[in-house]
Amino acid sequence: MTTTTPHIVVLGAGYTGLVAAKLLARRTGGPVTLVNNRDRFVERMRNHQLATGQRLRELPLRDLLRGSGVRLLVDQVTRIDPEQRQVELASGADPVGYDRLVYALGSRADLDAVPGAAEHATSVADAERAARLPERMRTASTVAVVGGGLTGIEAATELAETYPDRTVRLLTGGTLGPALSERGQDHLYRTFDRLDIRLHEHTQVAKVAADGLLLENGEHVGADVVVWTTGFRVPQLAREAGLEVGGNGRVLVDGTMRSVSHPDVYAVGDAAAAHNPDGRELRMGCGPGGLAAACAVRAIGDRLAGRTPRQLRVDFDGQCISLGRKEGLVQYSGSDGGPVGPMLTGRAAAMVKEGIVRGAGGLGLRRPALALVAGRLALT
Repeated sequence: MTTTTPHIVVLGAGYTGLVAAKLLARRTGGPVTLVNNRDRFVERMRNHQLATGQRLRELPLRDLLRGSGVRLLVDQVTRIDPEQRQVELASGADPVGYDRLVYALGSRADLDAVPGAAEHATSVADAERAARLPERMRTASTVAVVGGGLTGIEAATELAETYPDRTVRLLTGGTLGPALSERGQDHLYRTFDRLDIRLHEHTQVAKVAADGLLLENGEHVGADVVVWTTGFRVPQLAREAGLEVGGNGRVLVDGTMRSVSHPDVYAVGDAAAAHNPDGRELRMGCGPGGLAAACAVRAIGDRLAGRTPRQLRVDFDGQCISLGRKEGLVQYSGSDGGPVGPMLTGRAAAMVKEGIVRGAGGLGLRRPALALVAGRLALT
């Protein structure tokens, strides 16, 4: 398919996919189709709140897309055919053809990491599983969170704050918050002590059972509910389509977010293996994903206009962590991953995190041009 104004198809309406679709429609003036498996936007950064029964705002995609010119298809993608440049759908509707494809299908919890996790553990990585957790907590006396990264920390602290009469444990194969500075980790330890969260560091889980966890050293840790937050995996559609992917299944892209094997395909967000010029792979997350989406949009527009696009360079990142509703931690890092600037904690950090989440799920989606402003600073 070749047209004067190319048809761009975006797969996935998460933070990165939705912003990319709206920006592309605005900047190219051509047809843009957004394919998503539900008609609502999921604020994934609030799933730990959903897991404790908190009521979240409704964000219908059609409302967020109103006036943008983006066509929404609510359907499940089953196959990408890069030779025919088309996407096949679960509903059996006619395949959707494209001139450019933006792959933004995100990631999900890896519940196949150890035996029994898929059968007995739940996750806060997707809204459906997170929404079912409050019902299970009604009769639970002990909950074990597996994973000491940001998702595990937020889930454990939210659960401990909401259910102070239950036993909350967090088990991690390494140390708590490994990406944080020593001062940041110390603050987490104090917060865990205050919330009476039982911490098990350097602990390897071998199996998940109906009554808890079996550790590699043979010890059994009892739990009525297991929340699995360690490890994420991406959909296999890209690999199955023949796109070049890394060992973790993320699409390999160049500095402009274009597939290294298929030049009419771009990938952004968790499903893409974006790198800084020094070769360092960017972490999964809304922040780096938003910058990558802005880079891809600019690159597509530049190439259509005959210009050479600039490449992504992320020299500054931030860890913004909710520790319940009244406490948080904000720490920024440089290109080497080391902490830079002051660290913010307490209620002020909680307010900063809430502002970021509200912005990403509100103003950022309704006024996506803000992403281009931020993204301009991350181009070289």
